[in-house]
Amino acid sequence: MEALRRWLFPEQTRHLQGARALSITFRTFHMIGFGVLLGGHVFAVESERLLPYLWLAILSGLGLIALEMYGAGLYWLSLGKGIMVLVKLALLLLIPFFWESRVLLLLLVLAIASVGSHMPARYRHYSLLHQRVIGPGEAPRHPSPALWPRTAAVASLDDRDLSRR
Repeated sequence: MEALRRWLFPEQTRHLQGARALSITFRTFHMIGFGVLLGGHVFAVESERLLPYLWLAILSGLGLIALEMYGAGLYWLSLGKGIMVLVKLALLLLIPFFWESRVLLLLLVLAIASVGSHMPARYRHYSLLHQRVIGPGEAPRHPSPALWPRTAAVASLDDRDLSRR
């Protein structure tokens, strides 16, 4: 159980050899898939022709998420960039229910992706859970004993808590 906790909530960010090349590859395929899907919906292309691009966008997106999650564990979900992905996924999940608004929803997802990928690192890497920026290779430190999943209730103070007193 402790090994699983350490995997999901690493003490510091992990680095995968070749992650940059993989990220560029996944991102390129993701943009191709999403671009064709968006254009296909704008120009009313039949669904069967768009299906391979839907799968390309889904699988490449999962690859991008997997790379991020490997590096930061579940902490990634609390970072600005992780939250932006969750918002985009929520909007995409609305499409089956609001089919007539799918182009607008897809454009909104594209706008969020553009802003998210170009906003300053202080927002992309800001952790709502930790209430601070988590830098590359930095140990996230446990935000609060109440929020941190542990087998035993052990509280610890970090240096910031001591300086406030």
